[in-house]
Amino acid sequence: MTLTATSASDLPGLATQLINYAGNSRIFLFNGDMGAGKTTFIKSICAALGVKDGVTSPTFAIVNEYAGAADKIYHFDFYRLKTQTEALDMGAEEYFYSGHYCFIEWPEKIPDMLPLHYISVSIKVLADGARQISVEKN
Repeated sequence: MTLTATSASDLPGLATQLINYAGNSRIFLFNGDMGAGKTTFIKSICAALGVKDGVTSPTFAIVNEYAGAADKIYHFDFYRLKTQTEALDMGAEEYFYSGHYCFIEWPEKIPDMLPLHYISVSIKVLADGARQISVEKN
């Protein structure tokens, strides 16, 4: 599935489409260059899932937890990790297999720890500033 956001106002509708497409899948891997809009899109997805609190990048905390309307949501940013062992030491796998939503930025930092089944979300900035969002079930 390919989605296009020409402005931030498109994101709430795209977030709903993504949630519907994912069905029962709870693990989402977000790929894209720095500044592509991964965290911004995750904020819209969290809002669509009923999160009332502020959603911020967990760059320094590594993981943030949010309360959705019906489920917990864990938001990871592994950008600062130097090794996968750091994610293992913080118990990342326990989160991944908890059955709760997990939104993972920079999943390439933990390739050997990723669950077998997930939704891959790749965000690419187009020449006109729009975002092309490619989504695949794995």
